[in-house]
Amino acid sequence: MVSAGEHVIVIGGAGFIGSHVCERLLHRGHQVTCVDSLITGSAGNVSVLRRSENFRLVEFDVTSPLREWPDIGVPGSVFHLASPASPRDYQRLPIETLRVGARGTENALELATRHSARFLLASTSEVYGDPAEHPQRESYWGNVNPVGPRSMYDEAKRYAEALAVAYHAKRGTNIAIARIFNTYGPRMRADDGRMIPNFITQALSGAPLTVAGTGTQTRSICYIDDTVSGLLALWRSDLTGPVNIGNPQELTVRQLAEEVRAITGTASTVTTVAGAADDPRRRCPDITLARTELGWEPEIGLREGLHRTIAWFARNTGGAEKAARTG
Repeated sequence: MVSAGEHVIVIGGAGFIGSHVCERLLHRGHQVTCVDSLITGSAGNVSVLRRSENFRLVEFDVTSPLREWPDIGVPGSVFHLASPASPRDYQRLPIETLRVGARGTENALELATRHSARFLLASTSEVYGDPAEHPQRESYWGNVNPVGPRSMYDEAKRYAEALAVAYHAKRGTNIAIARIFNTYGPRMRADDGRMIPNFITQALSGAPLTVAGTGTQTRSICYIDDTVSGLLALWRSDLTGPVNIGNPQELTVRQLAEEVRAITGTASTVTTVAGAADDPRRRCPDITLARTELGWEPEIGLREGLHRTIAWFARNTGGAEKAARTG
């Protein structure tokens, strides 16, 4: 059971999702320690939070042996969200991605276990690979290429889940596993290579929106506020998971590109480029478990979420002249 005002350590808390988790926890009255190597995260994501006496940023690589860790206090809960998350990042940093999924997860589990803290692992829909089951339920084992171009991320997360389950079974660690589907919103890096920031930055600059492959492959995208609400609902529950956290509305990649074009009012065209290897053809969560056991489901619609995200990018990536159209 989560205690009011308890100390929460958020590993990877300066990343896109992590910074929003830190912000929500802080606003709910918790003491928050953000631990991040800043290899893909940014201190700027938590700069406003650092004004609070209840927030601390510790720049540190959690794959280092626990004996080398700085004093970060006694946690009531540990969120493990550390990992490169975009294909561009994890393919640039394959060893670091595998290491944080293995050593980083083990260190975080050890920390939680020693202090009888609730441990929440941010896993991913990538554990399903290019799914043969649709939509994907938590009971589905996946269709993953263990040596493909996405394998460093897929297998790091699959191993992290297995390690968390082993700690729960053998050490009694209080775990929760969240399988996060595509999430978007403010604080995404414009250069991280993912679909939504690509489309938005291209549209705001007047460049063609580049759709990989045919554009008929599907995705389900969840606005960041909804994803964080799902993570916190799982954290407050007694479920071990895994639990899918995502939006069950399925759209083609081309439809998403057209939505961005319409909202920005850009004259940009939509063009196709070569598809990525092992790119999943369909991706959509079955969120029955989250609905029935957590009382959670996404609330923010696609157009509202895209409006908010585009407005943020317009203000923060040199596209201020577009802000009036997106507000």
